[in-house]
Amino acid sequence: MTRRPETQQPATAAGRGKPAPSTETKRPKAPTWSELIAETDGKRARWVRGRAHNTEFVPCGLAWDAVAVGSLQLGVDALAAMRLGTRRGYLIVADHLRGVLYVMVPTGHSEAFAGIPGVRVLGRGHQLLMPRTAQDSSPVADWVGPQRDLDAPVLVDAERLAARLQELVSSCEEAMAS
Repeated sequence: MTRRPETQQPATAAGRGKPAPSTETKRPKAPTWSELIAETDGKRARWVRGRAHNTEFVPCGLAWDAVAVGSLQLGVDALAAMRLGTRRGYLIVADHLRGVLYVMVPTGHSEAFAGIPGVRVLGRGHQLLMPRTAQDSSPVADWVGPQRDLDAPVLVDAERLAARLQELVSSCEEAMAS
């Protein structure tokens, strides 16, 4: 008995009972917080080619306070645990030379961070080195994620950030003790 070759029918909604493939282009997958803080060749090249005066000291404690997290990875782990979207445009700056992540939160929440090792709050009377515009960056003042409007910044919820940082620090301390 000889087998007849099967004819292939196009995979259409009518032919297979499946929904027709979408003609819309898919939005690219959002980068993770860890990917955003990575020192890539592209970032290094921008830093080398960077124009002069692309950073400036900005006073803290007016529109926001800066939470300085003494470990870039701890900071991004807290942001990820909060399930914050990386495309929202949160005001976050990485200092790659010192390994510090600065997360901007509403003013007046410094007590929420009291007692968390490696974390301090820069409020009124402090200044933070920041990129001048959303397109600027340097090794000591690198935007983490896309900036939308620097005049109306998107701030991270201070209480939620403090809770996640405390949980992560406690977990690390317990793991080291065992």
